[in-house]
Amino acid sequence: MYQTTYVRAGSVAEAQHLLSDHPEAKLLSGGQTLVPTLRQRLARPSHLIDISHLADLRGISLEGDQVVIGATTTHAEVAANDVVRQRIPGLAQLAGLIGDPPVRHLGTIGGSIANNDPAADYPAAVLALKAAVHTSERTIGADNFFTGLFETGLDPGEIIVRVSFPVPQKSGYEKFHQSASRFALVGVFVAVLADGSVRVAVTGAGPCVFRAASIEASLANNFAAEAAESASISAEGLNSDIHGSAEYRAHLVPVLAGRAVSGAR
Repeated sequence: MYQTTYVRAGSVAEAQHLLSDHPEAKLLSGGQTLVPTLRQRLARPSHLIDISHLADLRGISLEGDQVVIGATTTHAEVAANDVVRQRIPGLAQLAGLIGDPPVRHLGTIGGSIANNDPAADYPAAVLALKAAVHTSERTIGADNFFTGLFETGLDPGEIIVRVSFPVPQKSGYEKFHQSASRFALVGVFVAVLADGSVRVAVTGAGPCVFRAASIEASLANNFAAEAAESASISAEGLNSDIHGSAEYRAHLVPVLAGRAVSGAR
């Protein structure tokens, strides 16, 4: 691990100032991606700015028709929270499927979506539920947040503060995970929003989370497992690696979408 300077930020504003003063710095909260990267010498930040303890970034609340989750809230907290379980069951289910217990008790929702790993679970929920990502500077809609492989709409020095999820009529998530990492080989989140529109987001299959328009169209006419399973997904542009070919991933998407529909509530 390279030498770095550890700083415990006293506030979000201080963390933002530190990022501005030290462009090579990195934020530290759960550390589930950053720490292994440091150990492998794949990153060399000048400073590690710890924000894990900041109360302003933690917690879950119901605000009108939105479930609002602080950026440093852990996966385990999301999975166990009564508000999430009652209002957005698919999101609670997703959080409970991330990694293993140690990962779920350390990893955070803000870190997950800021990193935008192509096989991470949370991006599928953010995109399918049409969530809003609130930062230290502005609010970014889900459709504009995930821009590419490990890339987001965040500007340098911008910090995710919380994420607002509109309460849907129904939601469900299913994934086929890699046995070693428990990341999604393919994961599909299905949501019927409050206005009745259907959104389906896919993670793990491509370089970045994406919406499955063909499945959305099928479910708009008939919200049933067989409708999702009958949709066709092209393998063009999908990931192909030792875990599964692009064609295999394309086959999994409608299968998992059907299961997500069956379990949606």
